[in-house]
Amino acid sequence: MANHVSSLKRARQTTRKTATNRASRSRVRNHLRTLREAMTSGDAKQLAEVYKTTVSQLDKSVQKGVLHKNTASRYKSRLNARVKAASSAPAPVKKATRKTVKA
Repeated sequence: MANHVSSLKRARQTTRKTATNRASRSRVRNHLRTLREAMTSGDAKQLAEVYKTTVSQLDKSVQKGVLHKNTASRYKSRLNARVKAASSAPAPVKKATRKTVKA
């Protein structure tokens, strides 16, 4: 444990910053999960809206120093490609199955 006043202060600051960074990282992961769920839903309008908020959250995490700018850029590029593919593909339709009727 720290003994000097300055090192005690640094320990307190580290605790606060760790909590802030953890919350921000968690927020980014939640947005990414929501985006993946929107991709499977098939609603193009909702997907575009969720993508917009996810990109905004990635940019905020770069500003706060949680993610490196190249990492966020890579995420955005890959997500954009997946969103385009998901929105251009037709919505998943359940196939009707025939039930056999026993006499």
